[in-house]
Amino acid sequence: MERQSTLAREVAYSGIGLHSGREVKVRFLPAPADTGILFERIDLPGRPRVPAQAACVTQTMRATTLEAGEAKVFTVEHILAAFSALNLDNCLIEIDSMEPPVADGSALPFLELLAEAGRCEQQALRSVYCIEEAFIVRDGNRFISILPYDGFRITFTSVNPHKAIGIQFADVKITKDLFWREIAPARTIGFVHEIEVLQAQGLALGGSMENAAVYDENGAVNVLRFSDELVRHKVLDVVGDLALAGPIKGHVVAVSSGHALNTKLSQLIAAARQGGCA
Repeated sequence: MERQSTLAREVAYSGIGLHSGREVKVRFLPAPADTGILFERIDLPGRPRVPAQAACVTQTMRATTLEAGEAKVFTVEHILAAFSALNLDNCLIEIDSMEPPVADGSALPFLELLAEAGRCEQQALRSVYCIEEAFIVRDGNRFISILPYDGFRITFTSVNPHKAIGIQFADVKITKDLFWREIAPARTIGFVHEIEVLQAQGLALGGSMENAAVYDENGAVNVLRFSDELVRHKVLDVVGDLALAGPIKGHVVAVSSGHALNTKLSQLIAAARQGGCA
């Protein structure tokens, strides 16, 4: 039977938030078994906390937002994807702002940081929910589903009208090594024509050529890490958003899904979850 795990030691990271543009510091601390991943807003009176659970999702525009009482954090998906890929179950994340640092726009810096902290096995058993029946969430031609599968696999088709992007396809079995090499480095995607609109909405204030793959009307304006970086980042987001349902075994099949559909699927899985399997 697999056991739960936490960090072997605390680690810290600082930088600016992608959407807020504000300087923020986070500390990742070991936590007892059955804590889960817990965000603590140390900048607020009483240091309120919000767990990384599907039921706490309150907004999904451009990022996933978690909220419980006075505690609110958004753009959590990259951090959660790193925890999921490393099979880390329990951690207290102290954060002094509403949004974690964007780092380089991918999950890689967080993956490296958490790996550097090390993994400490705990006595409590780990519950991995095996999907036994299909779940699906639709919105027009966009959907995300999960089917029974012995492992964690994601098949994603991204359809984008941009002439330099078009249709991108990924089919990957998520393991620590594959995620590290092929998915974690993929950055969030931005478009030059959207920047002013997003900033008027208070979003992407910390975005730059250093933390996003940016496109203009002709193509990428900075060097891509992968020719299909967009769909790889979509897979990254699915890993992070589905982490809100806890560890799972299943085959995700999605077309043009985003945070809204991803987190709705997480909520369906979390509601159906009644135990686990090794």
